[in-house]
Amino acid sequence: MTNSLLFEPTSYDPEHFDPETRRQLRSLIDWFEARGKKRLLEDDLGAVWPAEFLEFVKREKLFATFLTPAELADGNPDKRWDAARNAALSEIFGFYGLAYWYAWQVTVLGLGPIWMSANRAAKERAARLLDEGGVLGFGLSEKAHGADVYSTDMLLTPSPDRDLAFTATGDKYYIGNGNVAGMVSVFGRRTDVEGSDGYVFFVADSRHPAYHLAGNVVHGQMYVSTFRLEEYPVREEDILHTGVAAFEAALNTVNVGKFNLCTGSIGISEHAFYESITHAHNRVLYGNPVTDFPHVRGNFVDAYSRLIAMKLFSARAVDYFRSASLDDRRYLLFNPMTKAKVTSEGEKVIALLHDVIAAKGYEKNTYFREAAQLIGTLPKLEGTVHVNVGLILKFMPSYLLNPAEYPEIGTRLDAVDDTFFWAQGPTRGAGKIRFHDWTKAYEAHSDIPNVARFYEQATALRELLTTAPPDAAQQKDLDFLLDLGHLFSLVVYGQLILEQADILHLDRELIDQIFHFQIRDFSGYAVALHGKSSATEGQQKWALGAIRRPVVDAERFSRVWTQVESYDGAYEMSP
Repeated sequence: MTNSLLFEPTSYDPEHFDPETRRQLRSLIDWFEARGKKRLLEDDLGAVWPAEFLEFVKREKLFATFLTPAELADGNPDKRWDAARNAALSEIFGFYGLAYWYAWQVTVLGLGPIWMSANRAAKERAARLLDEGGVLGFGLSEKAHGADVYSTDMLLTPSPDRDLAFTATGDKYYIGNGNVAGMVSVFGRRTDVEGSDGYVFFVADSRHPAYHLAGNVVHGQMYVSTFRLEEYPVREEDILHTGVAAFEAALNTVNVGKFNLCTGSIGISEHAFYESITHAHNRVLYGNPVTDFPHVRGNFVDAYSRLIAMKLFSARAVDYFRSASLDDRRYLLFNPMTKAKVTSEGEKVIALLHDVIAAKGYEKNTYFREAAQLIGTLPKLEGTVHVNVGLILKFMPSYLLNPAEYPEIGTRLDAVDDTFFWAQGPTRGAGKIRFHDWTKAYEAHSDIPNVARFYEQATALRELLTTAPPDAAQQKDLDFLLDLGHLFSLVVYGQLILEQADILHLDRELIDQIFHFQIRDFSGYAVALHGKSSATEGQQKWALGAIRRPVVDAERFSRVWTQVESYDGAYEMSP
């Protein structure tokens, strides 16, 4: 077991990527390390817009290289949309600060409707903007409606001017990069067409006089803007999608963008973990090293196991996303899992570490203060956890009860353009999507005690659906369904963790420790389901029967603790 399981900046060299990708990732790390921890934290405390970071992005053509599809690369062999290297980049941004990740994330979202469109002129314009070091924005949310695209009040009125298609008037809220974005993909609706046929996605420029920036709705380095368009002139060449295609572009863009949330959360958690173990392992209280206390070791082992599980699931989910097609849409389950489950696990990791380092986690000279303040934002972006768990539930019957055969998908680190991201097709039909047999991964690892015990719980969930499924009223009761969705999420989470653990030949004792918390979490949600006022007698009986105690092994725990202990002093950011 080595420290390579976590991102470690000083030794990082992703040999599986091509030379230019490796150079750019290394150059980014070196820029942050040269800037130093003191400056990084001061910029966060001072809410300094990351202008110098964007200058670096411009100089290195970082976003241009990583975010330009090959068809618009103008012959540059290094430009492509490659989700594997994008995930690596996103993790690095999270490691050094959410503001840097956010500038990247919002640019990804802004590009989605553009790369999905048939508007060649807009695509070429976006490619030039990236090449010039520009960033983009995604104008979907509104103050009154959030991301409820059905209710948009951005209104497009047909223009009598033959040089214009429409004039757009309305407000947008929670729009990242809205202060500087050269192109903002804006969702609205026509005033002369009713229903879904009236939807329009178009691009606006934040520098236009009809674009009125109202300000930043948060205090921070991130510029989360609110802006108003007042009779903004929309030309034909600004229109990306109309009708149902505009609605689908919104959802399919979020399918792409939400994936970055998990890797951002992983990066934040990793940096906080390094700080925490180095601080705690070298601190003496009541005559004893802090890490000699059993509850402290328990928190660290749990945090570490959860962090490794986050990385395992997210890495495996990349493979399914990159291998997706209209005939294989399993990513539509795994992507909201990365958003809802992995980012929620990030919150748990930070909470476990914070309980150990306590007041230290509030000090202004620690990265942990920033991590603790911002880790909770990621589960709440691109749809709340509740929204994504509701989406996940749509796949539960097919996943648990009706498996299909698919060709084996291996690790997808190949340097190819992920063109399917921009041709995902209709957004309907989630309930008809089939999945490979989830039981095989569990059965292949049934010799690991806690995997076998969790598998008992997973198969019990399948029995719940056949013996005491939610009735008609419960299927409309989101409070009841959320706990059911969390139970289901744990089964999916465990499957991909096991698949990736096999790929990495992961230490089986660490796998056992991961499923220690999986069992505890499943039991917790079963108890919560039992307590729901609408739970039937059959469901209550099932819930109590699904509770399991993890297999306790002091020697296994001790060996995993030794892995945790090895990170003491393994990384400290340049001052």
